[in-house]
Amino acid sequence: MYIKVDNIKKKYGGREVLRGVSFEAERGSIVGIVGLNGSGKSTALGILSGVLPGEGTFTVDGVDMMRDRAARERTVGYVPQGTPLMEELTARDNLLLWYKKSDMESELERGVLRLLGVDKFLKTKVSRMSGGMKKRLSIGCAVAKRPNVILLDEPTSALDILCREAIADYLTRFREAGGVAVIATHDGAEVGLCDKVYVLRDGVLTAADGGDLSGMLSE
Repeated sequence: MYIKVDNIKKKYGGREVLRGVSFEAERGSIVGIVGLNGSGKSTALGILSGVLPGEGTFTVDGVDMMRDRAARERTVGYVPQGTPLMEELTARDNLLLWYKKSDMESELERGVLRLLGVDKFLKTKVSRMSGGMKKRLSIGCAVAKRPNVILLDEPTSALDILCREAIADYLTRFREAGGVAVIATHDGAEVGLCDKVYVLRDGVLTAADGGDLSGMLSE
């Protein structure tokens, strides 16, 4: 599998938020996009996921995910920074919006939902969950269709160490299984998981070096 993001652009009014963002990634890799708050990281992932409109192309093995919605829904999972969950429902009921019941039970017993620890809080309403529980459930919902590519916006921000470790373990296994993960982050631990790191500054994406990351990361 090979992905190519080419010339992604976005304007809000007269302001160019993204000015031709491009990068590539191969099967079994994690790509990090680092930038200060407001640099456009979330906007970039929103465009790649199809949530936001934008210019450019995003191909997976030659198929443009930005123009083929059915292919994107099969291929790409997206975990936004916020919580895309139904607050009044339990974890189980949220999962059933995404999974067939038999598939959900299988994943809870020995698959990704068990790896993320979602099996431990199935009867808890989202409104009563901690931030870590919500994030793990959000990831579980996003990968219901077993995507080959997953986009994550600051997946471990403000979470405790156990939640961070569970998510890092999942991402490592996802990569080992041949998936491609793209993480928008300013967290040093998340950057440590990445095979490639890029810096988004003034709407332009460039390959990172040590100096580029100085002052942008929190541990």
